[in-house]
Amino acid sequence: MISGLVLSQSVSVPAWLPHIHSRAMVAQSTERRCSRWLENPAIDPGSIYGSLITRALQDWGSSTLTLALDTSVLFGSFCLIRIAVLYRGRAVSLVSRVLEHASAQVSTEQLLPVLAEVKGLLDFLGLHDVRLLADRGFCDTALMGWLRFCGWHFRIRIKSSLILASPDGHRVCTIGEIKLAARETRCFHNVTITGHRFGPVHVALGRPTDGPEQWQVASDEPTSLGTFAEYGERFQIEEGFLDDKSGLFGLEDSKLRDAASLERLILVISVATLLLVSEGLQIVQHGARRTVDPHWKRALSYLKLGLRGIQFALSRGLTVLTRLTLQGGADPASPGRRKKSQPSPVDALQCGWVLRFRSPS
Repeated sequence: MISGLVLSQSVSVPAWLPHIHSRAMVAQSTERRCSRWLENPAIDPGSIYGSLITRALQDWGSSTLTLALDTSVLFGSFCLIRIAVLYRGRAVSLVSRVLEHASAQVSTEQLLPVLAEVKGLLDFLGLHDVRLLADRGFCDTALMGWLRFCGWHFRIRIKSSLILASPDGHRVCTIGEIKLAARETRCFHNVTITGHRFGPVHVALGRPTDGPEQWQVASDEPTSLGTFAEYGERFQIEEGFLDDKSGLFGLEDSKLRDAASLERLILVISVATLLLVSEGLQIVQHGARRTVDPHWKRALSYLKLGLRGIQFALSRGLTVLTRLTLQGGADPASPGRRKKSQPSPVDALQCGWVLRFRSPS
Protein backbone atom coordinates (compact mmCIF):
# COMPACT_ATOMS: atom_id res chain seq x y z
CA MET A 1 0.00 0.00 0.00
CA ILE A 2 2.87 2.37 0.73
CA SER A 3 4.34 1.83 -2.72
CA GLY A 4 0.90 2.25 -4.27
CA LEU A 5 0.35 5.55 -2.46
CA VAL A 6 3.80 6.94 -3.26
CA LEU A 7 3.85 5.97 -6.93
CA SER A 8 0.24 6.89 -7.69
CA GLN A 9 0.22 9.96 -5.40
CA SER A 10 -3.41 9.18 -4.67
CA VAL A 11 -5.36 7.76 -1.72
CA SER A 12 -7.63 5.91 -4.15
CA VAL A 13 -7.14 2.18 -3.61
CA PRO A 14 -7.78 1.35 -7.32
CA ALA A 15 -4.96 3.74 -8.24
CA TRP A 16 -2.58 1.70 -6.06
CA LEU A 17 -3.17 -1.59 -7.83
CA PRO A 18 -0.60 -1.32 -10.69
CA HIS A 19 2.12 -0.69 -8.09
CA ILE A 20 1.30 -3.48 -5.61
CA HIS A 21 2.97 -6.85 -5.93
CA SER A 22 0.62 -9.60 -4.76
CA ARG A 23 -0.08 -13.28 -5.25
CA ALA A 24 -3.61 -12.36 -6.30
CA MET A 25 -4.36 -13.11 -9.94
CA VAL A 26 -7.02 -10.42 -10.40
CA ALA A 27 -6.96 -6.75 -9.45
CA GLN A 28 -10.28 -7.03 -7.60
CA SER A 29 -8.72 -9.36 -5.03
CA THR A 30 -5.89 -6.93 -4.31
CA GLU A 31 -8.31 -4.04 -4.03
CA ARG A 32 -10.49 -6.01 -1.60
CA ARG A 33 -7.45 -6.92 0.48
CA CYS A 34 -6.40 -3.24 0.84
CA SER A 35 -9.94 -2.16 1.70
CA ARG A 36 -10.24 -4.85 4.36
CA TRP A 37 -6.93 -3.75 5.87
CA LEU A 38 -8.17 -0.16 6.15
CA GLU A 39 -11.37 -1.36 7.83
CA ASN A 40 -9.74 -3.95 10.13
CA PRO A 41 -10.22 -3.01 13.82
CA ALA A 42 -7.27 -5.23 14.78
CA ILE A 43 -4.86 -2.84 13.02
CA ASP A 44 -3.47 -0.42 15.64
CA PRO A 45 -1.89 2.58 13.87
CA GLY A 46 -0.09 3.74 17.01
CA SER A 47 1.82 0.52 17.58
CA ILE A 48 2.77 0.18 13.90
CA TYR A 49 3.89 3.75 13.35
CA GLY A 50 5.44 4.15 16.80
CA SER A 51 8.06 1.48 16.07
CA LEU A 52 8.95 3.16 12.75
CA ILE A 53 9.22 6.75 13.98
CA THR A 54 11.27 5.73 17.03
CA ARG A 55 13.66 3.87 14.75
CA ALA A 56 14.06 7.00 12.61
CA LEU A 57 14.61 9.26 15.65
CA GLN A 58 17.35 7.05 17.10
CA ASP A 59 19.77 9.10 14.98
CA TRP A 60 18.50 12.45 16.27
CA GLY A 61 21.40 13.27 18.57
CA SER A 62 21.46 16.05 21.16
CA SER A 63 19.68 18.79 19.18
CA THR A 64 16.44 20.30 20.42
CA LEU A 65 13.44 18.39 19.06
CA THR A 66 10.84 20.89 17.86
CA LEU A 67 7.25 19.67 17.69
CA ALA A 68 4.12 21.31 16.33
CA LEU A 69 0.58 20.64 17.51
CA ASP A 70 -2.31 21.34 15.16
CA THR A 71 -5.65 20.04 13.93
CA SER A 72 -7.38 19.80 10.55
CA VAL A 73 -11.03 19.13 9.71
CA LEU A 74 -11.74 16.32 7.25
CA PHE A 75 -14.99 16.15 5.27
CA GLY A 76 -16.72 18.47 7.73
CA SER A 77 -17.20 15.59 10.18
CA PHE A 78 -13.78 14.51 11.47
CA CYS A 79 -10.91 16.22 13.23
CA LEU A 80 -7.33 15.12 12.65
CA ILE A 81 -5.10 15.86 15.66
CA ARG A 82 -1.42 15.77 14.81
CA ILE A 83 1.79 16.26 16.71
CA ALA A 84 4.66 16.37 14.25
CA VAL A 85 8.44 16.69 14.25
CA LEU A 86 9.42 19.87 12.41
CA TYR A 87 12.22 18.81 10.13
CA ARG A 88 13.98 21.16 7.72
CA GLY A 89 10.89 22.73 6.22
CA ARG A 90 8.46 19.81 6.59
CA ALA A 91 6.47 18.20 9.39
CA VAL A 92 6.88 14.47 9.92
CA SER A 93 4.02 12.99 11.93
CA LEU A 94 4.87 11.71 15.39
CA VAL A 95 1.34 10.84 16.51
CA SER A 96 -1.91 11.38 14.58
CA ARG A 97 -5.45 10.76 15.82
CA VAL A 98 -8.81 11.11 14.07
CA LEU A 99 -11.92 11.99 16.07
CA GLU A 100 -15.50 12.18 14.93
CA HIS A 101 -15.61 15.89 15.69
CA ALA A 102 -16.80 18.55 13.25
CA SER A 103 -14.56 21.36 14.54
CA ALA A 104 -10.84 22.05 14.58
CA GLN A 105 -11.24 23.19 18.18
CA VAL A 106 -10.54 20.39 20.64
CA SER A 107 -10.31 20.42 24.41
CA THR A 108 -7.17 19.84 26.43
CA GLU A 109 -8.81 16.65 27.75
CA GLN A 110 -8.96 15.36 24.16
CA LEU A 111 -5.34 16.37 23.55
CA LEU A 112 -3.75 14.87 26.66
CA PRO A 113 -3.93 11.20 25.54
CA VAL A 114 -2.19 12.17 22.29
CA LEU A 115 0.44 14.17 24.16
CA ALA A 116 0.96 11.32 26.61
CA GLU A 117 1.63 8.94 23.73
CA VAL A 118 4.19 11.36 22.32
CA LYS A 119 5.87 11.66 25.70
CA GLY A 120 6.08 7.88 25.96
CA LEU A 121 7.83 7.65 22.59
CA LEU A 122 10.31 10.41 23.42
CA ASP A 123 11.03 9.07 26.90
CA PHE A 124 11.76 5.68 25.34
CA LEU A 125 14.32 7.39 23.07
CA GLY A 126 15.75 9.50 25.89
CA LEU A 127 14.82 12.74 24.08
CA HIS A 128 14.01 15.36 26.72
CA ASP A 129 15.09 18.64 25.08
CA VAL A 130 11.70 19.27 23.47
CA ARG A 131 9.99 22.47 22.31
CA LEU A 132 6.30 22.43 21.37
CA LEU A 133 4.71 25.09 19.14
CA ALA A 134 0.97 25.69 18.93
CA ASP A 135 -1.47 28.25 17.59
CA ARG A 136 -3.90 30.26 19.73
CA GLY A 137 -6.55 27.56 19.45
CA PHE A 138 -4.43 25.69 22.02
CA CYS A 139 -4.00 28.65 24.34
CA ASP A 140 -4.85 26.93 27.61
CA THR A 141 -3.02 27.15 30.91
CA ALA A 142 -3.83 23.49 31.67
CA LEU A 143 -1.86 22.53 28.54
CA MET A 144 0.99 24.87 29.49
CA GLY A 145 1.04 23.37 32.97
CA TRP A 146 1.22 19.85 31.54
CA LEU A 147 4.12 20.84 29.28
CA ARG A 148 5.92 22.42 32.20
CA PHE A 149 5.42 19.29 34.29
CA CYS A 150 6.99 17.23 31.48
CA GLY A 151 9.97 19.57 31.31
CA TRP A 152 9.15 20.58 27.73
CA HIS A 153 9.54 24.12 26.46
CA PHE A 154 6.72 25.83 24.58
CA ARG A 155 5.89 28.73 22.28
CA ILE A 156 2.11 29.17 22.12
CA ARG A 157 0.24 32.01 20.45
CA ILE A 158 -2.13 33.62 22.94
CA LYS A 159 -5.44 35.44 22.67
CA SER A 160 -5.96 39.17 22.98
CA SER A 161 -8.49 38.65 25.76
CA LEU A 162 -5.95 37.17 28.18
CA ILE A 163 -5.22 39.20 31.30
CA LEU A 164 -1.58 40.19 31.84
CA ALA A 165 -0.50 40.61 35.44
CA SER A 166 2.63 41.09 37.48
CA PRO A 167 4.01 38.15 39.49
CA ASP A 168 2.26 39.39 42.63
CA GLY A 169 -1.09 39.15 40.83
CA HIS A 170 -1.61 42.87 40.18
CA ARG A 171 -3.66 43.19 37.00
CA VAL A 172 -1.99 45.32 34.34
CA CYS A 173 -4.23 45.01 31.26
CA THR A 174 -5.47 42.57 28.69
CA ILE A 175 -3.09 41.62 25.89
CA GLY A 176 -5.33 43.34 23.36
CA GLU A 177 -5.07 46.68 25.16
CA ILE A 178 -1.37 46.92 24.31
CA LYS A 179 -1.13 48.79 21.01
CA LEU A 180 2.10 48.57 19.03
CA ALA A 181 3.46 50.59 16.15
CA ALA A 182 4.33 48.77 12.92
CA ARG A 183 7.41 46.55 13.37
CA GLU A 184 7.47 47.18 17.11
CA THR A 185 8.08 44.34 19.53
CA ARG A 186 7.63 44.27 23.29
CA CYS A 187 8.73 41.54 25.66
CA PHE A 188 7.31 40.98 29.15
CA HIS A 189 9.26 38.71 31.46
CA ASN A 190 8.16 36.82 34.57
CA VAL A 191 4.48 37.69 34.30
CA THR A 192 1.24 35.80 34.85
CA ILE A 193 -1.64 35.38 32.43
CA THR A 194 -5.40 34.79 32.72
CA GLY A 195 -7.57 35.36 35.77
CA HIS A 196 -6.00 32.26 37.35
CA ARG A 197 -2.62 34.06 37.31
CA PHE A 198 -0.77 31.22 35.60
CA GLY A 199 2.96 31.73 35.58
CA PRO A 200 5.56 32.84 35.62
CA VAL A 201 5.71 32.95 31.83
CA HIS A 202 7.30 35.26 29.30
CA VAL A 203 5.33 37.06 26.61
CA ALA A 204 6.45 38.55 23.29
CA LEU A 205 4.18 40.93 21.36
CA GLY A 206 4.92 42.11 17.83
CA ARG A 207 3.15 43.95 15.04
CA PRO A 208 4.83 43.07 11.73
CA THR A 209 3.06 45.58 9.45
CA ASP A 210 0.77 48.59 9.44
CA GLY A 211 -2.20 46.19 9.42
CA PRO A 212 -4.22 45.20 12.48
CA GLU A 213 -2.62 41.76 12.99
CA GLN A 214 -0.49 41.43 16.09
CA TRP A 215 1.61 38.43 17.06
CA GLN A 216 1.30 37.41 20.70
CA VAL A 217 3.37 34.49 21.94
CA ALA A 218 3.74 33.00 25.42
CA SER A 219 6.91 31.12 26.27
CA ASP A 220 8.32 29.27 29.25
CA GLU A 221 11.72 30.82 28.45
CA PRO A 222 12.70 34.52 28.29
CA THR A 223 11.45 36.07 25.06
CA SER A 224 13.23 38.15 22.45
CA LEU A 225 12.84 38.92 18.77
CA GLY A 226 14.00 35.37 18.07
CA THR A 227 10.87 34.04 19.80
CA PHE A 228 8.84 34.95 16.70
CA ALA A 229 11.23 33.06 14.44
CA GLU A 230 10.95 30.04 16.74
CA TYR A 231 7.16 30.24 16.73
CA GLY A 232 7.14 30.81 12.96
CA GLU A 233 8.51 27.30 12.44
CA ARG A 234 5.01 26.09 13.32
CA PHE A 235 3.83 26.86 9.79
CA GLN A 236 5.72 23.79 8.58
CA ILE A 237 2.90 21.61 9.93
CA GLU A 238 0.45 23.47 7.69
CA GLU A 239 2.66 22.55 4.73
CA GLY A 240 2.37 18.97 5.95
CA PHE A 241 -1.43 19.10 5.94
CA LEU A 242 -1.24 20.54 2.42
CA ASP A 243 0.94 17.60 1.33
CA ASP A 244 -1.61 15.17 2.78
CA LYS A 245 -4.50 16.84 1.01
CA SER A 246 -4.19 18.66 -2.30
CA GLY A 247 -0.40 18.97 -2.45
CA LEU A 248 0.66 15.36 -2.89
CA PHE A 249 -1.52 12.53 -1.63
CA GLY A 250 -5.07 13.81 -2.21
CA LEU A 251 -6.50 12.81 1.18
CA GLU A 252 -9.67 14.81 0.54
CA ASP A 253 -10.50 12.48 -2.36
CA SER A 254 -10.86 9.52 0.00
CA LYS A 255 -14.28 7.85 0.17
CA LEU A 256 -13.72 6.62 3.75
CA ARG A 257 -16.17 8.06 6.25
CA ASP A 258 -15.40 6.57 9.63
CA ALA A 259 -12.74 7.75 12.06
CA ALA A 260 -10.95 4.42 12.57
CA SER A 261 -10.55 3.72 8.82
CA LEU A 262 -9.37 7.29 8.19
CA GLU A 263 -6.80 6.91 10.95
CA ARG A 264 -5.43 3.80 9.24
CA LEU A 265 -5.28 5.64 5.91
CA ILE A 266 -3.40 8.47 7.63
CA LEU A 267 -1.03 5.81 9.00
CA VAL A 268 -0.23 4.85 5.40
CA ILE A 269 0.31 8.53 4.52
CA SER A 270 2.51 9.08 7.60
CA VAL A 271 4.71 6.09 6.79
CA ALA A 272 5.02 7.26 3.18
CA THR A 273 6.02 10.76 4.34
CA LEU A 274 8.63 9.34 6.73
CA LEU A 275 10.08 7.14 3.99
CA LEU A 276 10.24 9.98 1.47
CA VAL A 277 11.90 12.41 3.88
CA SER A 278 14.42 9.71 4.88
CA GLU A 279 15.18 9.05 1.21
CA GLY A 280 15.57 12.79 0.55
CA LEU A 281 17.99 13.11 3.45
CA GLN A 282 20.12 10.22 2.18
CA ILE A 283 20.18 11.69 -1.33
CA VAL A 284 21.62 14.91 0.13
CA GLN A 285 24.11 13.06 2.35
CA HIS A 286 25.38 11.04 -0.62
CA GLY A 287 25.94 14.22 -2.64
CA ALA A 288 23.33 13.24 -5.22
CA ARG A 289 20.85 16.10 -4.76
CA ARG A 290 21.54 17.70 -8.13
CA THR A 291 20.65 14.49 -9.93
CA VAL A 292 17.00 15.22 -9.08
CA ASP A 293 17.01 18.93 -8.18
CA PRO A 294 18.02 21.24 -11.07
CA HIS A 295 18.77 24.23 -8.81
CA TRP A 296 22.21 25.31 -7.60
CA LYS A 297 20.96 25.38 -4.02
CA ARG A 298 18.23 23.14 -2.65
CA ALA A 299 14.84 24.37 -3.87
CA LEU A 300 12.82 21.25 -3.05
CA SER A 301 11.73 19.96 0.33
CA TYR A 302 13.28 16.73 1.56
CA LEU A 303 9.89 15.14 0.91
CA LYS A 304 9.93 16.14 -2.77
CA LEU A 305 13.60 15.22 -3.07
CA GLY A 306 12.74 11.76 -1.77
CA LEU A 307 9.85 11.39 -4.21
CA ARG A 308 11.97 12.44 -7.18
CA GLY A 309 14.80 10.23 -5.97
CA ILE A 310 12.52 7.19 -5.90
CA GLN A 311 11.19 7.95 -9.37
CA PHE A 312 14.76 8.42 -10.62
CA ALA A 313 15.94 5.14 -9.05
CA LEU A 314 12.99 3.04 -10.22
CA SER A 315 13.42 4.24 -13.79
CA ARG A 316 16.99 2.93 -13.67
CA GLY A 317 16.60 -0.18 -11.51
CA LEU A 318 18.50 1.31 -8.55
CA THR A 319 18.03 0.70 -4.81
CA VAL A 320 15.70 2.96 -2.85
CA LEU A 321 14.49 3.32 0.76
CA THR A 322 17.50 1.76 2.42
CA ARG A 323 17.13 3.36 5.86
CA LEU A 324 14.67 5.23 8.08
CA THR A 325 16.39 8.23 9.62
CA LEU A 326 15.73 11.73 10.89
CA GLN A 327 18.95 13.34 12.05
CA GLY A 328 19.13 16.48 14.14
CA GLY A 329 21.64 19.28 13.75
CA ALA A 330 22.30 21.77 11.00
CA ASP A 331 20.83 21.24 7.55
CA PRO A 332 23.64 20.12 5.21
CA ALA A 333 21.71 21.56 2.23
CA SER A 334 19.96 24.68 3.42
CA PRO A 335 17.42 25.93 0.88
CA GLY A 336 18.17 28.78 -1.45
CA ARG A 337 16.37 32.07 -0.99
CA ARG A 338 13.13 32.35 -2.92
CA LYS A 339 11.69 35.51 -4.37
CA LYS A 340 8.75 36.82 -2.38
CA SER A 341 6.20 39.42 -3.33
CA GLN A 342 6.12 40.57 0.29
CA PRO A 343 8.02 39.60 3.43
CA SER A 344 6.57 37.10 5.86
CA PRO A 345 5.44 38.39 9.27
CA VAL A 346 8.64 37.03 10.82
CA ASP A 347 10.80 38.79 8.18
CA ALA A 348 8.86 42.02 8.70
CA LEU A 349 9.40 41.93 12.44
CA GLN A 350 13.14 41.55 11.93
CA CYS A 351 13.38 44.40 9.42
CA GLY A 352 13.37 47.86 10.95
CA TRP A 353 12.01 46.63 14.28
CA VAL A 354 11.92 48.37 17.63
CA LEU A 355 12.41 46.05 20.58
CA ARG A 356 11.35 46.97 24.10
CA PHE A 357 11.65 44.91 27.25
CA ARG A 358 9.16 45.60 30.00
CA SER A 359 8.22 44.18 33.37
CA PRO A 360 4.72 45.02 34.57
CA SER A 361 4.61 47.19 37.63
